[in-house]
Amino acid sequence: MTKAADPGIAARKAVMEARLADLRARLAAIETELDSHVERDWEEAAVEREGDEVLEAAGASGQAEIRRIEAALQRIEEGEYGYCAKCGAEIAAERLDVVPFTPFCRSCAP
Repeated sequence: MTKAADPGIAARKAVMEARLADLRARLAAIETELDSHVERDWEEAAVEREGDEVLEAAGASGQAEIRRIEAALQRIEEGEYGYCAKCGAEIAAERLDVVPFTPFCRSCAP
């Protein structure tokens, strides 16, 4: 069986696509929440700003994860998924099951 026909890859792709949809929905909700703040009272505005910083951090984290997932989906399309981007070795299926978007084998992971 070729790597592209591996049922594990199809399952991981489905997991990543579902996660991608979830992240995009969360980011849209965060964006809506950030856009909704128009508090004029300075004390309440300060509290809102603290909340906004938390939302912005969550949004940045979500955007980073989206980029990693999109890169993994691109590697699937190119037939490069499952191979370490650094050393070229095959990434263990167990590692891909836990972190399906990883571009690195265990030895090369930062």
